[in-house]
Parts: sequence; C-alpha cells; structure tokens
Amino acid sequence: MIAAYIKYLLKSGNEHSIHSPFLFELYTKVIAAKKDENPDYPALKSLRKELLKSTREIEILDLGAGSRINKSNRRQIKTIAKNAEKPEKFGRLFNRLIQRFQPRTILELGTSLGLTTLYMSRATKNAKILTFEGCPETAGVASDNFARMGADNIDIIIGNIDETLPSTLAGLREPLDFAYFDANHRYEPTVRYFENCLPYATNDSVFIFDDIYWSDEMTAAWEQIKAHPQVTLSVDLFWIGLVFFRKEQVKENFILRF
Repeated sequence: MIAAYIKYLLKSGNEHSIHSPFLFELYTKVIAAKKDENPDYPALKSLRKELLKSTREIEILDLGAGSRINKSNRRQIKTIAKNAEKPEKFGRLFNRLIQRFQPRTILELGTSLGLTTLYMSRATKNAKILTFEGCPETAGVASDNFARMGADNIDIIIGNIDETLPSTLAGLREPLDFAYFDANHRYEPTVRYFENCLPYATNDSVFIFDDIYWSDEMTAAWEQIKAHPQVTLSVDLFWIGLVFFRKEQVKENFILRF
C-alpha cells in the first residue's frame, strides 16, 4: 500500500489539472474546501473521543475480508473506533458532498459504529439513510449512537448484505441518489454490490468506494468499476474513489489530491 500511495502522490493533481467545469467546481468548493464549519461537528468529535476510550468488548461477526489488525472476534470499542472508522476529514467530506447534491435516498454498506453515518445524517434532514451492517453487536452500538444524537433519518439494516441489499433495493420508492460502499473489501462482492445498485442510479447519482487500494482485489474492483460504460467520471482520492454517471460528461478519470 505504501508503493501505491507514492505512485498516487506522483500522479495526483489539483484544480489546475481539471478541465471539466463540473469537477472543477466540485473539487474547489467541496472536495478541497478550505473552510468547513458546521455546528454539528463538535458533538460528533466528542462522540469519536468517547468511542476511542471505550474498553467495552463486543463480539464481532466478520462477513467480509476481516481486519488486518485484529483477528480476535472479541474486540474493544476503542479498537474498532481506531481501526475501522474513517478519520474525521472523510465524514466532513461526505457531509459536504451530501449538502452539495441533496440526495433523498442514501445507502451506506458497512455501518461500523455509525460515525460516518452520523456525518451524512447531519448534512440533510430531507434524506433517508439506509445503512447496512452484518454484525449484530456492532449494529447495536451504532443504533445507540444514532439515538443519542437524535438521528431519526437513519434506518439500520442488520444481516448479511448479500441477502439484505437486493431486497432493500427492490423496495426503494425513489432513485438511489448517493451510495457509500464500505463493506466487504474483496473484488467479487464489491463489484456485485455496485452492479446491484446500478439499475437504481440516475444521471445525478454519486457512488463512493472506500479503501480502493486496500488490497489488489479492491484495486482490481476499482479499475473495473471506473471502466464500466455507465460511469462517465471517476475521481481517485487514494483512500476513496468517487464515480458519477453524468451522460453529458465526456468519460474521464482523475487522480486528485485530498
């Protein structure tokens, strides 16, 4: 992964390398925004600090690629918060992206402790967030966090995503505007989840893929996804990849600093 990051640093550009008006505005005003103040951030930061100190242990049910750090099924909350939760800057980025695009239906594959979910929830009250978690005890912690923060626009769906995702998608009453894929970090499930969601996307949908350089499998999945004929614009931020389906956009792939 270190070699991949060095390669990314050598290839990545900034706003001066962007010739798409849509992406230039998105990058300068949202992705690389210099100022990002939000009255909800202090409470979310306090919750993160609390979770990072929690010695409570829960039983982990791993249905995906598992953890590279901890192979035990008994894990402390603070260990999960440290190794599985995305850093604050990504929660803030997702918050800004949701404010920018104003999606009504948001899917998150991989709830973990729910911190990222809460950043998305705080971006808009007009969206319904459907977040999927395979581990019942982890989902229980996330549910408690949602209740404490008064996040009433989140529904958590517990169970194997291989089974819960297709049935949930089939029951959607509105298009899938925004999706964050952070569940099974393997090639086949990642591509399959993408293909499951694709029929429900629109011209304005945004899909985000986590840990695109986490393993050779994830990088292969990212390469296949961005090459898909329905994907017209992809943005590689190393830690995550964004894809768009704008038919008016010439197909392009960008590697940008974040």
